[in-house]
Amino acid sequence: MKHKLITAFVAGLMTAAPALAELTYSSLSYRTGPYAANGIPFADGYADYFTLLNERDGGIGGEPIRLIECETGYNTEKGVECYEATKGEGVLVYEPLSTGITYQLIPKATADGIAIHSGGYGRTSAKNGQVFRNVFNYPANYWDGASVAIKHLLDLNGGDLSGKKVALVYHNSAYGKEPIRTLEELSKKHGYDLSLLPVDHPGQEQKSQWLQIRRDRPDYVLMWGWGVMNQVAIQEAVNIRFPMENFIGIWWSGSENDVLPAGAKANGYKALTFHNVGNEFPIFDDIQTYVVDKGKAAGAGDQIGTVLYNRGMYAAMLAAEAAKTAQGITGKSAISQADMIKGMEALEITEAKMAALGLPNFGPSFSVSCQNHGGDGLVAVSQWDANAGKWSLITDFVQSDQDVLNALIEEDSAAYAAENNITPNCN
Repeated sequence: MKHKLITAFVAGLMTAAPALAELTYSSLSYRTGPYAANGIPFADGYADYFTLLNERDGGIGGEPIRLIECETGYNTEKGVECYEATKGEGVLVYEPLSTGITYQLIPKATADGIAIHSGGYGRTSAKNGQVFRNVFNYPANYWDGASVAIKHLLDLNGGDLSGKKVALVYHNSAYGKEPIRTLEELSKKHGYDLSLLPVDHPGQEQKSQWLQIRRDRPDYVLMWGWGVMNQVAIQEAVNIRFPMENFIGIWWSGSENDVLPAGAKANGYKALTFHNVGNEFPIFDDIQTYVVDKGKAAGAGDQIGTVLYNRGMYAAMLAAEAAKTAQGITGKSAISQADMIKGMEALEITEAKMAALGLPNFGPSFSVSCQNHGGDGLVAVSQWDANAGKWSLITDFVQSDQDVLNALIEEDSAAYAAENNITPNCN
């Protein structure tokens, strides 16, 4: 699927009356390059949700939605180019879908007064809204994921990880390095031994890392991977007969793309998640009726209900609900970029709201404030059932170790504030 650098589309505009304004969103997608297999379903889910709102509801609060999709190829430089080329279009919020791009856009978007949503990725300490005023990473971040992974291991070991060996196989980039500090702090608290095994982009060569795992025999392996790296890692784990139930990936290492190549031998592999899985939610009936059946799906329609499609749809839903919140705060439907930041900072997601949207029990309830741009750190563990060909949640949504993480977030955000002459505030 080839796209030009910038592709703009407007779906389902009302023809009975001319629109006075539009609510413009941006999707920094990657439908090409080494990570396309994972980028495509997310981009499809993100686009299809906005198309649904246009087709079914006439937009948000009576305002039609325009989505500007810009191809980055998961390349940081191209991501910045996309931002510079589109920021003048009145984009309400950027969804970079890349930790590297997010890091580069934080100072730019801050200077421009435009919101960034990096849900489940990006700079973890952006949870501190007093420093990162227009950056949001709700409902969970990488440090939450690392903490809940360790909590899961504690549950499996009667609350004691003393002397256990935990290896981290990670993408050798800003993304992959994010959980290291947290895992190191948690190792001090819980007494496990941590080993670090970086994998260079794009991750097709991992022989040496898995030979080391076979030699060192860690009790558990955690993975921060993306794209082909995940598939290769799972196959290498199969090759050395590492127990799949002791192998846990972050949420970007837990899609169908990651496990299907290994076939039945991937059975039991686990992955963290900040939302539910599957296609048994009422909203998918509406997507079928208003989007797919009308020939307006962003893709072929074959990704609906997959993990990454659901995540893209979820991100778009959060962006839409923030716009509704901003409309309620300001009393106007044609909100500005500054209004959107206010809406995101006042966002509240409840189970009643999720159910009304056709997503009952899809994700945890959370609220956002100036002090907390990241939600409550609730994460679940999912597991792949190769026989059934699907993911299932095997835990409730569990809160991360806030005592450890809040101290780390305060330390990191304070350092960023000092480096950039930022006075933390909520004004």
